[in-house]
This record gives sequence, structure tokens and C-alpha cells, in this order.
Amino acid sequence: MMNEQVINYIESIVRKRSPLLAEMEQYAEEHHVPIMELVGIEALLGILSIQQPVRILEIGTAIGYSALRMAEALPGTEITTIERDEERYGTAQAFLTRSEHKSRIHTLFGDALELQAEVEKHGPYDAIFIDAAKGQYQKFFDLYSTMLTETGVVYSDNVLFKGLVAEEEIEQKRIRNMVKKLQKYNDWLMSHEDYETSILPVGDGIAISKKRGERK
Repeated sequence: MMNEQVINYIESIVRKRSPLLAEMEQYAEEHHVPIMELVGIEALLGILSIQQPVRILEIGTAIGYSALRMAEALPGTEITTIERDEERYGTAQAFLTRSEHKSRIHTLFGDALELQAEVEKHGPYDAIFIDAAKGQYQKFFDLYSTMLTETGVVYSDNVLFKGLVAEEEIEQKRIRNMVKKLQKYNDWLMSHEDYETSILPVGDGIAISKKRGERK
């Protein structure tokens, strides 16, 4: 993971966000809503700008920050995003309706593990971004990777969990259990027969999983 000095430097030279995004960043900080770290989302947007996905599925809307950032960075992309927390879903709706990109962002309310039929209507997807309940990552991956295009990519956020996945001993039971689940997910990703995965130590850790393609 990058040290704080390097992170602060990168953040200082990143292009300023739109007033709406800046407002969302402030809201997230004041209300303790987890959104992607600035360095992490800048890296993700850079990769997506190379991939140029036509359709993205985001699992975990929160207040709509990352969905809007993707919409702003990718003018030709449609984004379907799922949120199960009613308050956060309502907040996301309030923010996103103020954006000129709102017509390209489709928000769905409910548990991602129960919305397969609705999500499939907006697919197939060139990219899937998993940023929701960490203990369910593998279930999300298994359920929705079936909706990927042949060149599709799955991006999983928070896979390094502030570096705690590398710690041998963690005192708090809740955190320890979460770390074990992420370690298990990372091991599963790296040994997956159908996907090639790389983990980038930026932000809170981003795993990039791409289909291997047919073996000769």
C-alpha cells in the first residue's frame, strides 16, 4: 500500500471534481458513508477508460458517487447500480437526479442476490464493479459473472482492507472475521480456472479479473 505522503501528493494533483461530486464527497465524509478513496477511483477510471465498456454493473451504489464518476468519465457508457439500504438509495437518487448524466444511470433498490432477473434486463455487461458487503463477494461474482460479455472484466474493491489482509493477528473478532472472508475471496480469485486476476495496491485494493479465453 502507498504511504500517506504519496497518497497526499497524488490527491493534490488530481483534477478537481464537479461541484456535485464535491458535494457528494463532503456528504460522505460528514455522514460516514464509505465511498472509494480518491486514488483508488482515479486508478479504476483510468483502467475503464482504456477498456471502454458499453455497459457496467455496479453492486453497491451507496450514495451514487462511483456511479456518477464512471458516468462522467465514460460518456458512452450505461451504468446499472444496485443498493439495498433504503436511506442510501434515496440519497443516491436525490444526488443523481441533479446530474446531466442521470439518463445513463439505472438505480435498482434491493438485495443484489435477489435481483438477478431485473439486472439481466440491462445486460450483458462489459464490466462488473463489486463494492458491497465484503462477505458476499464470491456470491456476487458467481451470480453476475454469467452476464459478462466475452471480453468482460470484474473489478472488486476493498480486497486489501486497509492492508489488514496481510496481518497475522487481529484482535477485534468482527474485523478478524471480515479479513478471513476477504483472504478466502482473494485466494479463490487467484486460483480461478476461468479468470486471470491481478490485485492493485491502490486505494483499498482493487482486484481485476478478466476471462482467460479458450485454451488451445
